[in-house]
Amino acid sequence: MRALVFTGLGVVENRDVPEVVAGDGEVVVEVERAGICGSEIHGIRAPGLRVPPLVMGHEFVGRTAEGRRVAVNPLVSCGTCDLCARGQTELCRQRALLGVHRAGGFAQRVVVPESSLYDLPDDVDWDRGALIEPVANAVHAWHLAGSPGGQRIGVIGCGPIGLACLEVARHWGSPSVACADLSSERREVARSIGAEAVGDALDGEFDVIFDAVGSAATRRMSVDRLIPGGTAVWLGLATAEPGLDAADLVRLEKGVRGSFAYSGLEFAEAVQMVKLLHLDWATTYPLDEGAAVFTALMNGATTPVKALLRP
Repeated sequence: MRALVFTGLGVVENRDVPEVVAGDGEVVVEVERAGICGSEIHGIRAPGLRVPPLVMGHEFVGRTAEGRRVAVNPLVSCGTCDLCARGQTELCRQRALLGVHRAGGFAQRVVVPESSLYDLPDDVDWDRGALIEPVANAVHAWHLAGSPGGQRIGVIGCGPIGLACLEVARHWGSPSVACADLSSERREVARSIGAEAVGDALDGEFDVIFDAVGSAATRRMSVDRLIPGGTAVWLGLATAEPGLDAADLVRLEKGVRGSFAYSGLEFAEAVQMVKLLHLDWATTYPLDEGAAVFTALMNGATTPVKALLRP
């Protein structure tokens, strides 16, 4: 079968790979759409969690052999530890991710745990369904921020996660959302789907700021632009450097929350929510164009905002 394979540092290739076989408790999913994530674009340029050769792709939807339309939660938790028992499966110490620790959705078919399957509503098409995973990240970040409807919201980064944060904030009634990005094209996308203000940096004070970039500069901005007592939620993973003034956090009682993935309930919430959002900022390409699209994004292209691959 055909797949997009991470073969070496900074390199992805379209290749023929062996057919997959499901084991006990697993099912083969025929992939219909798979999204390219910024974490993959950054992650293959330096040694880390992803070890080549690897079929990446943790944002995907497809069909089972019986024709069941499914979204796949890529986060595989142990299900038995103290954190899983509390419903915090995203914090499981034994967690693994499809497309990171085992083969993912950049292929015609993929093996997944049967427990990872969520029924995709009939009125959610494949392109929209492929954005469930980014929306689930935004839902989780929103909950970590205290579900701050009615407050002043800032979003740093107008890539897929940042736009998902904007859409979730608007969906839950935030009257004022400002977005920052260095790309004028991405800023205009944010404006078109409801951002009240856009710029290359946030201006003014905010109750809550979502940093969907994760560089030292954006983390500093996320803290500097908070009101006293405000909360920054960090979703981006561009670099490890924090870049902030820790004393400022103490003196002004500002809070910073890390946000990684989502619970099973939040993923299910996103499955139902996607039909209510804009989500018109993705572009679909054939899987065999995946290497070219991935490489262009890795080399700094700002369009498409979100690339989906269609096997």
